[in-house]
Amino acid sequence: MTNAPALDKEGYLQELDEWDEEVATILAQKENIDLSAAHWEIIKLLRSFYRRHQLSPATRALINLVKRELGPDKGKSVYLMKLFRGSPAKTASKIAGLPKPDNCI
Repeated sequence: MTNAPALDKEGYLQELDEWDEEVATILAQKENIDLSAAHWEIIKLLRSFYRRHQLSPATRALINLVKRELGPDKGKSVYLMKLFRGSPAKTASKIAGLPKPDNCI
């Protein structure tokens, strides 16, 4: 198993290039989340968005991104909250190994 990655005080990776799927699983376990195919779909979408824009989307932008890329059934805050609890944008970005989204407290 991968050594635990260095995290900041909020649990985000300090070095983004340390992320891989095993690290994602470790980060998800810290959030009491067992990753399913639905989780991975959002994580991969977030990582792709970050590669293009060098930005982690805040909640509203994440919902719109998911709606546009994965369809209206998944592009709803209720769907994302079931997967990632609390603030889906923050939790999903953390597990995806990305920085904390701007405008997320």
